Amino acid sequence: MTSTQGSRIVVTGATGNVGTSVVRLLSEDPEVGSVLGLARRVPEWSPPKTEWAAVDLASAQTDLVKVFDGATAVVHLAWAFQPTHDPAVTWRTNVLGSIRVFEAVAEAKVPTLVHASSVGAYSPGSKDHPVDESWPTHGWPDAAYCREKAYLERTLDAFERTHPGVRVVRMRPAFLFKRQSASEQRRIFGGRFLPGPLARPELLPFLPDIPGLRVQALHTDDAAEAYRLAIGSDVRGAFNLAADPPVDAKLLSEMFHARPVRLPRTAARSAVAAAWGLHLLPASPHLFDAVLRLPLMDSTRARTELRWSPRHTATEVLEEFLDGLRRGEGADTAPLRGRKAS
Repeated sequence: MTSTQGSRIVVTGATGNVGTSVVRLLSEDPEVGSVLGLARRVPEWSPPKTEWAAVDLASAQTDLVKVFDGATAVVHLAWAFQPTHDPAVTWRTNVLGSIRVFEAVAEAKVPTLVHASSVGAYSPGSKDHPVDESWPTHGWPDAAYCREKAYLERTLDAFERTHPGVRVVRMRPAFLFKRQSASEQRRIFGGRFLPGPLARPELLPFLPDIPGLRVQALHTDDAAEAYRLAIGSDVRGAFNLAADPPVDAKLLSEMFHARPVRLPRTAARSAVAAAWGLHLLPASPHLFDAVLRLPLMDSTRARTELRWSPRHTATEVLEEFLDGLRRGEGADTAPLRGRKAS
């Protein structure tokens, strides 16, 4: 293990779903000296040992080398999911912004880079036989999110060859949820026309059972713990992060006490495409296509090399998230602000 005593950790995207969990865990870690959280809007939230800086990665005006100077590690979490109708905008923030982060890490001689990749980087795979980190990461090219995550995997391949002195860790988590992210994720994926209180069992007597709709979930705090462990270790490379059991129509129908009804993939996609085309739904039909093809992941490497294991089952994660959705929960940062605070 690498000692992080007195270390200075910089976290991009520090006010979002993952960032708030990572910052909290690092601020509570006695081995960490200080945390610098980067976000477009500085929050009122003040965890111990934490300072904030207003940084927009989409802008080339920020001197990231100066920001990263003296850092022990940079944890790169910043990501823009919208606008889904204008992928050039998300490309500018997610891809070009990330490349600026990588280049600044090298120029500032930061020894460790921990990057938030995703299950979305993986090429289509099995829903029955989990894949390990050697599975191809070419994404689903029609979906901007997957295309951008896959492109950054290739970028990091080249970065590691050019900068062998930087220890690069790539986290590939499943879909991440927590109570405090409920309002943000409703806005990102469901839009303003999807009221959170509708996510009640008594209002959903039927649930669509769509072929291929079998995915994995993970509590955001559990993912954050993997980030913390990676910072304090000597590991390199990719780590799958997921909790059991896989989430499918059977599990969801049991949670909602609803009856699963088989719905053809083409019918479901047409409905999503129509809502997206009318700007009623932020989540694109291209992302829907990708979700139906994502492989299940094997997290053995994280469990053995990081000695990581999730504290929450996928069922517990969804139960907590849905309760937060119904209550309009959020947190004291601009991205996570809930209905109660708006």
